[in-house]
Amino acid sequence: MTEATVASPADALRVLVVDDDSNIRRMIVAALKRDGYAFLEAGNGREALDVMRAGHPDVVVLDLMMPVLSGWDVLSERQRDAELLRIPVILISASRDPEIASAVDKGVCAFLPKPFDIGALSALVRSCVRM
Repeated sequence: MTEATVASPADALRVLVVDDDSNIRRMIVAALKRDGYAFLEAGNGREALDVMRAGHPDVVVLDLMMPVLSGWDVLSERQRDAELLRIPVILISASRDPEIASAVDKGVCAFLPKPFDIGALSALVRSCVRM
């Protein structure tokens, strides 16, 4: 579990970036850094749940296919925890599985297929935090 510290105001929105590929996490953090967010990172679903409970992020950018616990597992656990359910989630995945449509039933704010346009992710983060 990693916490990326970004120079930003104490009241900056906290974005949890969850992906087993550290290069993708770094790319997302670097691209969104200009928006003034503070960042938390996790490399698998178990770490993501721990950070969601302890770090209280304002939004989560979540990959679906990861080791230990998948993004699907995180969504299932989130459904059973009222505190976690309040945190908006943006799914990112290379998968085009039709099952992704069921994520909306789990309260997911948005889905962004990989590879994605970072400008689209930035707009989705802003949109999901306002909800």
